[in-house]
Amino acid sequence: MKTNDVILQTTTKVVFFIIFLFSIHIFFAGHYTPGGGFVGGLLTTGAIVLLLLAFDLKTVQKALPFNFTIMTAIGLLLALGTAAGSIFFNVPFFTHAFDYFTLPLFGKTSLHTAMVFDAGVFLVVVGSAITIIQSIGGDS
Repeated sequence: MKTNDVILQTTTKVVFFIIFLFSIHIFFAGHYTPGGGFVGGLLTTGAIVLLLLAFDLKTVQKALPFNFTIMTAIGLLLALGTAAGSIFFNVPFFTHAFDYFTLPLFGKTSLHTAMVFDAGVFLVVVGSAITIIQSIGGDS
């Protein structure tokens, strides 16, 4: 059981959202600049680890009630499904499709199937890393 670290816990709540929002930015910017699903997943994992350092495991599990093993499986299905989708359209492996759409808040935007692949990678990185960390931290 941890002592009452009010300053650490309050700061962690603020910094968690800053890191998480930056990871979402890195995820979406990954098609045109460095970043993407892997780096965004690592940043999100780092933000969750920060929560685990400031709070105990049960508190974080209550605040983030996700089954990270299922998250990993969904990420694998997304990544493999996107990669294997080219088989159904008789194009080379890992061929991605894209088009330009006009979205209400974003204006003219290009949407790629590569983003679905990156979402799968994001979920695999976060799910597997947090599963490992929880299994190590849950032993004590």
